[in-house]
Amino acid sequence: MVRRTGRRPGNPDTREAIRTAARQIFGERGFDQASIRAIATAAGVDPALVHHYFGTKDKLFLAAMDAPVDPGELLPQAFAGGPDQVGERLVRLVLGVWDSPAGVAALALLRSALSNDWTARLMREFVTTQILRRVLSQLELDPAEVPLRMSLTVSQMAGLLVTRYVLRLEPLASMAPEAVATAVGPTIQRYLTGEVTAMAPDR
Repeated sequence: MVRRTGRRPGNPDTREAIRTAARQIFGERGFDQASIRAIATAAGVDPALVHHYFGTKDKLFLAAMDAPVDPGELLPQAFAGGPDQVGERLVRLVLGVWDSPAGVAALALLRSALSNDWTARLMREFVTTQILRRVLSQLELDPAEVPLRMSLTVSQMAGLLVTRYVLRLEPLASMAPEAVATAVGPTIQRYLTGEVTAMAPDR
């Protein structure tokens, strides 16, 4: 029997091979610089097969991350009432995910990111491209301020999640989500839409 050569055909291992290649490429190049073609080449499959299994690059990235939720489906809720209180709504939305069954997987990802540089790279790409980029695109902002606003928002949200779910520091760990959103939301709001000129780094 002649052994077939060339690209790997569709089989039960193909999907996992693509996910493995995607994690590698996304980790090395970041979300924006990674391409479906490069991932397909690394997996040894045709790019059309990547689209067949995962659809878009965003969906492939979520699969590579084992993301428990799709931010693109949830984030519109944060803007349902306009931009004025998006900070509180965003905190409420995030806590809703973390306090749900999906929070177990989210916590596992966070713990891994804190101890593994590779996972940290992927987590950084996930937060910036799948969450904050979508949030900030809904606001009328000076593009030059976006990186600072993004990093400040991440610092606050990451600190909240670590303190509440990893360190479990009381009373924050046991506070009702609504109370946390009321307390932390205004800070997130300031980072997203408030004055940041005074917070800009020295040049």
